[in-house]
Amino acid sequence: MPNPLLQALELRDTLTAEEREAVLNATSREMDFQVGQDIVKEGARPKASSLVVSGLAARYKVLAGGGRQFTALHVPGDFVDLQSLLLKKMDHAVVALTPMRVARVAHATLRQVTDDFPHLARLLWLTTLVDGAIHREWILSMGRRQAPARLAHLVCELFMRLQAVGKVDGMSFALPLTQAQMGDVLGVSSVHMNRTLQELRRDGMIKWQGPIVTIKDWQRLKSFAEFDAAYLSLERAPR
Repeated sequence: MPNPLLQALELRDTLTAEEREAVLNATSREMDFQVGQDIVKEGARPKASSLVVSGLAARYKVLAGGGRQFTALHVPGDFVDLQSLLLKKMDHAVVALTPMRVARVAHATLRQVTDDFPHLARLLWLTTLVDGAIHREWILSMGRRQAPARLAHLVCELFMRLQAVGKVDGMSFALPLTQAQMGDVLGVSSVHMNRTLQELRRDGMIKWQGPIVTIKDWQRLKSFAEFDAAYLSLERAPR
C-alpha cells in the first residue's frame, strides 16, 4: 500500500530519496482502531502524533449537555494531532468514524526528522497550515452557507483531498458516515441532514448510495458550493 503521507507531500513538492526514506521509517509503527474508539482523548498529553493510514476520523468537541460538534474530518495522509508536538495538552478529541489503521510517530522521532531534514520540517508545517485553511472554510460554511451549499462544499473538499492520496474511483469515493454523523459535521439535525441530501440528489449533482458518494455534475456542484480548491494547496511548488 502506498504511504499516504508520502503521496500528500509529493503532490506539493519533490522529495529526495533520503527524505522519502525518513518518512517511511518514521511512519512504520502502525496500529488499528475500531469505530467509535478515540485515537486521541481531550486532555491527554500525547508522546506521539497519529497519522491516518486508512479510514476516516473526526476531530470533535462536546458540550456539558452532550452536544457534539465535529470540527474536522481526517483522511489518509493526515496527521490528526501533529500540533501535539508543540501544544502538549490536547484541547479536543479525535474519534475513528470507520475501522482505521494509524501510524504512531513518536515526538522524539519527529524532532529528529525536523532537525535533520529542514525541508521536511517545512512540509510538515505546511500540513498544519492547510489544516488551518480548512478550518477557515468550515467556519465560513457554518456561518454563511445554507445547509445544501455546506454539504456540496464538503463533498467537493473531500473529493479533492481523497483524490490527492489515490482514494477515489473516477468521480466516486467512500464516505461511510451515518446521517447523524453527517449532522455533527454540518451542525444540523438528522432530519435536516436528510432533507439537505435529498435536495442535492434531486437536483442531479450527486448520487449517494450506501457508503459511496458519486459526483454526477462536478461543475454544477462546484458552482453551487462556490468551491475553490486553492485553500487545499494541492499544487506542486518549491517549499
